[in-house]
Amino acid sequence: MIKIFITGGTFDKSYDHINGKLFFEKTHLPEMIKRSKCNLDIKVKTILMKDSLDLSNKDVSKIVNTCKKEKSNNIIITHGTDTMTNTARLIAEQKLSNKTIILTGAMIPYAFGSSSDGFFNLGCALSFVQTLKPGVYITMQGEYFEWDKVKKNGKKGVFERIN
Repeated sequence: MIKIFITGGTFDKSYDHINGKLFFEKTHLPEMIKRSKCNLDIKVKTILMKDSLDLSNKDVSKIVNTCKKEKSNNIIITHGTDTMTNTARLIAEQKLSNKTIILTGAMIPYAFGSSSDGFFNLGCALSFVQTLKPGVYITMQGEYFEWDKVKKNGKKGVFERIN
């Protein structure tokens, strides 16, 4: 079984056509899984719905503790890209040696349709969580990165491998 934890981020933002602002309404994950015709055993749980820049220490602790308590060894976390590497580090520090944990997100909200990278990133996360050895990873743009060998390049809007 694969457990997907929702934490918010651009991935799940919706667009208000009246005032032009992004907001959180509900997670798009069940719709995305249904649309993809995915037959994997997946359970989705919403932990919180926040922009990652608005996550408090208490919010991040809740994400980490939820991973620690989860019985499934295959976990995906949808997360905002701005602080994804920080959350990955805090999870990795827990040394959950039997779990494969993948954090993923989107640069463009899924609600924007075909211009969003969210659907692609979710598909990659589902593949990687089944094939990578236990550890904490980030997947974006079709690549996976070890939690301590990646950074977000805000100018290019991509994640990059670091030594």
